[in-house]
Amino acid sequence: MTTPPPPWALLSELTHACPLHCGYCSNPLELTRRSQELSASQWADVFRQAAELGVLHTHLSGGEPLLRRDLEEITSSAVDAGLYTQLVTSGDGLSSHRFDALVGAGLHSVQLSVQHSDPRRSDEIAGRRSFDAKRAAARLVKERGLPLGVNVVLHRHNLDAVDDLIQLAVDWQADRIELANTQFYGWGLLNRAALMPSREQLQAATEAVERRRKSLAGTLDITWVVPDYFSGTPKPCMGGWGAVSLTVTPDGTVLPCSAAASLPGLDPPNAADRSLRWIWEESPAFNAYRGSDWMPYPCRTCERRTEDFGGCRCQAYALTGDATRTDPACSLSPDHRVLVALTETDDSPQLVPRRPASPQRPAPADHSRP
Repeated sequence: MTTPPPPWALLSELTHACPLHCGYCSNPLELTRRSQELSASQWADVFRQAAELGVLHTHLSGGEPLLRRDLEEITSSAVDAGLYTQLVTSGDGLSSHRFDALVGAGLHSVQLSVQHSDPRRSDEIAGRRSFDAKRAAARLVKERGLPLGVNVVLHRHNLDAVDDLIQLAVDWQADRIELANTQFYGWGLLNRAALMPSREQLQAATEAVERRRKSLAGTLDITWVVPDYFSGTPKPCMGGWGAVSLTVTPDGTVLPCSAAASLPGLDPPNAADRSLRWIWEESPAFNAYRGSDWMPYPCRTCERRTEDFGGCRCQAYALTGDATRTDPACSLSPDHRVLVALTETDDSPQLVPRRPASPQRPAPADHSRP
C-alpha cells in the first residue's frame, strides 16, 4: 500500500451544540452529547499529532465553538502546535472581552456565518434573533485587525439575495465571502425539498456573482460553490477521499469528511484509540475510497476520474443507498435521472429546524470573564 501524501487541513468540530436552528445544517441528525466531547487536553493532543502529520490549518468549528468555555485554551493549544487557526462562528455570544481573550490566545482569523442580508429574514432562517450579534461580531474582528470571512449557505430562501449579501460583506469590510449552495447532508438532506432552489434562481444568482466579481476585483474575494445537483459534473470529494483533509468530530471520531459518519460499515476510528498517523495512512476507513480500484464503471475508465474522484461518496449513498455507486450528480451516472427528478420538483414543504445537542453538560468555568 502506497503511503498517501500528508493532509494540510483539519476541521475541528469542537461541539455540536449551537444557539441557532438552521434547517440546512450539515451536522448529523444524531448530535454528539456535550458529555461526550473531547476535553481541552485531548484536543491539544489532536493538534500536536495533526501538526506532526503535516497539517497546517485548522477550522475551530461546531456547532457553535463559542459554547466551549475552554475555547481560549483550545485555541492556544492549536497555535502552540504550529497550526493556523480560524474560528468558524455564528457570532452569537462573541463579546469584546471574549474576543480579546481569543486574540490573546493567538487566534488568526474568523469566518462568520450569515443567513440573509435582511435582518428579519436572517433571524427567521437561523431560528433565533442573531443578525445584530453577527454585525457586532464583524465590527469586533475588523477593529482587532484580524482577517474576516463571511460564509453564506445558499438555498431557495436566500438565493435571490446574493447581490445584497455580497454588498453586506463589502459594508462589513470582509476580506472574503464564500457563497456555498447547500450540500444536502444531515439536516440539509432532511430538508432538501424545502431548500432546493429553482434553475431560474440559480441562473440569476450566478450572473450576479460574475457581475460583482468584475466590479469588486482586488477588493473582495468571492468564492462561489456551485450546487452539483444542477451542474451535471460532480464535485471532488474533499479534494479526493483521504487526500487533503480530515475531520475530528466532538467525540474524537476521525473522518475523511464531515458527512462520512452517515456511511454504513465505514467504522471510523477514534483519536482516543489510534494515532492520527495510523488513521490517515493505514485505517480501512481512510483507505476505503482512495485511488480508483474501488470505482465502478463508468468512473473507472473516465478521463475525469483523477479530477472528481468519482464524486461524493456521501452523496452517492444519500441518493442511491450505495456509497460505491457513481455519484448521481454526474451526467454519465446510471442514476443521474434520480437527481434530475429532485431538481425539477416544485414542492416546498416547511423547514424542520435543527434541534440542539442534549443533554447539556455544565461547561468548565470561564476564567477569562471578570
